[in-house]
Amino acid sequence: MKRVKANDPIAICAFGMRRYNEGDFESAIDYWEKSAKLGDAEAHYLLSNMYWDGSVAADMVKVYNHLKEAAIAGHPIARHNLGVVELRVVELGIGREDRAVKHWIIAANLGYDTSLKKLRECYAEGFVSKEDFAAALRAHQAAVDATKSPKREEAAECSRATNIKF
Repeated sequence: MKRVKANDPIAICAFGMRRYNEGDFESAIDYWEKSAKLGDAEAHYLLSNMYWDGSVAADMVKVYNHLKEAAIAGHPIARHNLGVVELRVVELGIGREDRAVKHWIIAANLGYDTSLKKLRECYAEGFVSKEDFAAALRAHQAAVDATKSPKREEAAECSRATNIKF
């Protein structure tokens, strides 16, 4: 609570998650909105989910705006979901498939596996060029490799040996 009072956006977001897990969605939204105003990408992402999944009244404008803010801040899942939203808008006849693909390429470049799978599907359907898919695949692998370290490998091995999930 001390960090929340100090306006720490990560602490505020975590407190919002606590409220969400307790079923207090309105309070969770209040905390996440405050955290989002302080620049927390995760809070924007969580707010987009609230307005998308029906936890509160659905509002696709808010979904899009929060996803956009989270994606700009580097949130890979938000970037992927922007592609999903863009594709749904295409189905209504007003969106652009190329924008959806661009969002998935960016998310794959950030190491997000689901976006790479989506790009593989788009490549198979002819929406993505061989060069673009190959570049995304290389960038994805580089992002995944960048997260590897001896300490992380050691922690993963310890987790497997003791069956503890981190």
